[in-house]
Amino acid sequence: MANPFRTGLVFGVFIALMHAFWSTLVALGLAQKLIDFIFWAHFIAPPFHIEAFDWARAAILVGVTFSVGFVAGIIAAVIWNLFHRA
Repeated sequence: MANPFRTGLVFGVFIALMHAFWSTLVALGLAQKLIDFIFWAHFIAPPFHIEAFDWARAAILVGVTFSVGFVAGIIAAVIWNLFHRA
């Protein structure tokens, strides 16, 4: 059986780390180049402009995505356990 709390932590930390990495790219001035490349590789004209880095917004982004991942992980573990009963 999957432990819902631990699974929530894994999901939450994983998603939060992805967004912390994105925030780091924004802070280093590399995010616009990355997003432009991703759109270019998919044959899409880049419609977005990356704004200046802000610590408060980065903290909110990481915190909210951790929370969403945590709840999603709990739900995933509960569903897993429903289908994989001992």
